[in-house]
Amino acid sequence: MNDIYVTAINDTNEYLVKSIKLKPGQEKFIETIEECLEEAKLDSQWRPVMIQSKENIVGFAMYGSFGPNKETWIDRIIIDRDFQGKGLGKKTMLKLIDIITKEYDVKEIYLSIIEGNEIAYNLYTTIGFVYTNEKDPNGERIFKYTIK
Repeated sequence: MNDIYVTAINDTNEYLVKSIKLKPGQEKFIETIEECLEEAKLDSQWRPVMIQSKENIVGFAMYGSFGPNKETWIDRIIIDRDFQGKGLGKKTMLKLIDIITKEYDVKEIYLSIIEGNEIAYNLYTTIGFVYTNEKDPNGERIFKYTIK
């Protein structure tokens, strides 16, 4: 996890993440980075971040905490197609979990998965996310990670 760095995205560095690309077929599982950044600008509770490994920009993620119960979500995570399959998704998720639990002082983190995204499903369940038997308004399955 020490080779993963998370940097907040702002007006001076957001252009760096706009070059991140998905593998063909993955675009049906996640919004574009431009859409994510626009959503974060409209709702300041979202934290868009750039994921780096060594000197490389390898991905993008977005997380936030909402409401009186501080329901905390990892809403987006994208690893660039050139860096997929190298364990960086798992390292990034573990790093984000660590950051989020400290930043928000929470014991539960949520995320959702679009039906058919088996790579994400396998990654998240391997880490310890568990299906809550609920779906979000878009029909995505909601998973929860409980900090032990």
